[in-house]
Amino acid sequence: MLLRLVEPGQYTSREFALLASEFDVRLSVGRTGQCWDNALAESFFATLKNELADAWPWPSRAAARTAIFEWIESWYNLQRLHSSLGYRTPADYETALAA
Repeated sequence: MLLRLVEPGQYTSREFALLASEFDVRLSVGRTGQCWDNALAESFFATLKNELADAWPWPSRAAARTAIFEWIESWYNLQRLHSSLGYRTPADYETALAA
């Protein structure tokens, strides 16, 4: 079943909650109007889309999955500097926390 969600309120709608329940999906949403609930995830996926996913058409789902994995593990975590981490990579930031 293809479910296309367009309206901003769909995540808190009764119908959406019932559909999620029917498929044993647990919703994780905050109060209405709290835009920062998913800000980190949305920022990550926007970066992924802008830097990788929109770059070219993918020949297969497997090829896209492999490219995304490699992008995350070799670029996003190890080389890409993040302003929210003091312009360090996530790997460098976690290493510093462990020390």
